[in-house]
Amino acid sequence: MRQPVGRDTATAGELFALVRAGRAATRADLVRLTGLSRTAVVARVSALGEAGLLRVGADLASTGGRPPGSLELATDAGTVLAIAIGRSRSQVAVFDLGGTELAASAVDHEVGAGPDLVMPGVADQLARLIGLVTPPVLGVGLSLPGAVDTARGVSVDTPVMAGWDGVPLAPYLTAVAGEAPLFLANDADILARSEYLGHAAQARDLLVLKASTGLGLGVVADGRIVTGALGAAGDLGHTKVPEAAGRPCRCGDVGCLETIAAGWALVARLREEGREVEHVRDLVAHALAGDPEAKQLLRESGRMVGELLAVAINLLNPRAVVLGGDMAAAYDVYAAGVREAVYARASALATRELQFLPATYGDRAGLVGCAALALDEVLSPGAVDARLRSLARVGG
Repeated sequence: MRQPVGRDTATAGELFALVRAGRAATRADLVRLTGLSRTAVVARVSALGEAGLLRVGADLASTGGRPPGSLELATDAGTVLAIAIGRSRSQVAVFDLGGTELAASAVDHEVGAGPDLVMPGVADQLARLIGLVTPPVLGVGLSLPGAVDTARGVSVDTPVMAGWDGVPLAPYLTAVAGEAPLFLANDADILARSEYLGHAAQARDLLVLKASTGLGLGVVADGRIVTGALGAAGDLGHTKVPEAAGRPCRCGDVGCLETIAAGWALVARLREEGREVEHVRDLVAHALAGDPEAKQLLRESGRMVGELLAVAINLLNPRAVVLGGDMAAAYDVYAAGVREAVYARASALATRELQFLPATYGDRAGLVGCAALALDEVLSPGAVDARLRSLARVGG
């Protein structure tokens, strides 16, 4: 049984979090969950209503027949921007405070292009999208391949995208986001975060594979994303494997799993044979159209990745493995290879109840995860309380 948030001490931000999570829909719910007096709850809820974050009582009754004591998140009180930077394509979108996508677009760029080439195009696309909506921008969620420093908002190790390491990204977005804070995360961790709104609602222990141009793994343990000491947890693609011995990797090393199983390596193999493919998405399209060679390449990639996943499964004992990224669009083919290797190499106990699942949001997972990151930050109890204090100072 969940305990009260904090008897006699719950802040307005903590009450807001209960409404946002769907645990409270009325003032009476808040009294019961927090132990606050009705007078204290009314005061805090009034402050949230005046700040535009909640719709309260009669406002709801007049717009849909809701009971006059009802509370509801004011989803149109602001927006967040979502930016998923990829190696050859970046996705951008605007979301409301309830996590609904309002507008989205994509920006193609050269493989491995630096921030001076990518970010201005991203900002231009966002400016166009923001012109379609009116609420203010409260925050920005952005994902990058490789390890990132979330505190400084910079990449620290993105070997396949030269020129990003150590570069502050917020200044590129000032024209569209103003002073709104930027929150940065690794792309595989963002895919895992999107599953908070999907499979993680039922399973608190997940491995979330991003199989696309590159390879990465998001780890969800007991409902929390594990990023590691340096933000490098889940760097599956640059693990050395015997089958890749001597093969040069884009990271500058040799023998990495990516050289034989990542999308860029599979595309290179097909192009060496004279096939017209530019991106792993082309390979997947061939596979979905029934091309036997493309299907074989995807299945073999899944098998090689599955051999390493088996080790992670034995170590972490997840409830499910979620397969996402471009290669997982051909889910049946790719998952068959992963399952084959996992069941052959992982322990019987670790795989007894293990599930394999497609990513909940498919191609939109990066945007959903970035939006969730920004929303969780700007609507956290601490951030809401800080906003109320700021409004009180202005009003005073």
